[in-house]
Amino acid sequence: MRRMDDARTMSGPQKAATLMLALGDDQCARLFGMMHEDEIREVSSAMAQLGAVRSDVVERLCVEFAESLGGAGNLVGSFENTERLLLKTLPRERVAQIMEEIRGPAGRTMWDKLGNVNEAVLANYLKNEYPQTVAVVLSKIRPDHAARVLALLPDSFAMEVVMRMLRMESVQKDVLEGVERTLRAEFMSNLARSARRDAHEMMAEIFNNLDRTAETRFIAALEERNREAAEKIKSLMFTFDDLSRLAGPSIQALLRVVEKDKLPLALKGASEKLRDLFFANLSDRAGKMLRDDIEALGPVKLRDVDEAQAAIVVLAKDLASQGTIEIGEGKDDELVY
Repeated sequence: MRRMDDARTMSGPQKAATLMLALGDDQCARLFGMMHEDEIREVSSAMAQLGAVRSDVVERLCVEFAESLGGAGNLVGSFENTERLLLKTLPRERVAQIMEEIRGPAGRTMWDKLGNVNEAVLANYLKNEYPQTVAVVLSKIRPDHAARVLALLPDSFAMEVVMRMLRMESVQKDVLEGVERTLRAEFMSNLARSARRDAHEMMAEIFNNLDRTAETRFIAALEERNREAAEKIKSLMFTFDDLSRLAGPSIQALLRVVEKDKLPLALKGASEKLRDLFFANLSDRAGKMLRDDIEALGPVKLRDVDEAQAAIVVLAKDLASQGTIEIGEGKDDELVY
């Protein structure tokens, strides 16, 4: 076996393998237990081919490790620092791919990452793929997540995927790797790019979660400093009053999931137009009961009304993300005569 005579010429995996061997079996086993499969493969491969390492090289590596750790001071981890370090050792194209992946959904493997992708987003991508590819993907993610994705696929396409899954035996390694490469190159990279949210959208979501007094105060202050930004944020916000744009089926879907004690409180501070919309989508008996509940509340705190309305808005957004309702319906559907 060849000897390792110079720490400066050793690769990262070779240095890691040397240090782990120097730590002894117990510590080495603990470190392997903290690594992912691909990291274990890389370090163990370097370890197996390491050969003899001179004692002074081992000592130099230990000193180098201690110096780098002790001299670090306050550490700041960020996307920018990570990208800068990667560019010192990897080609720019590979660094761009890695950064897109880590900016995307959390997860060590591709299948972990897919498990953290919203089912509507994943279904929208998969509906344009071959049924066999979709069958492979759904067989690799969690059953509950796969079920939600399957339910959102077109019926005929979904049945074709189900039939492929029923007939599918063990997936060959090269096929699985091909699917992973495609997902990484096409889906994850696009998802990472789209995840870089517009600042106005982010602020609209934050303002949506303020109480009415704070929201009014911030919007008014922003209008004084930057009217254009304030108008854009207001156009992106979805408030309780915006529920008046929903069609009957969407209101009915919302009524099925809203907490019964929240609705009277929320409607106590709503406009007559919005109240009438909710009443119109209830039976006569249920509508009368709701009116009675609103009247029975008497005077209520504005803060409590705001909290109830905010909770219902969150429910509406959840239903919209699942594709159950369309919270933007009616916004651009006015008739022109």
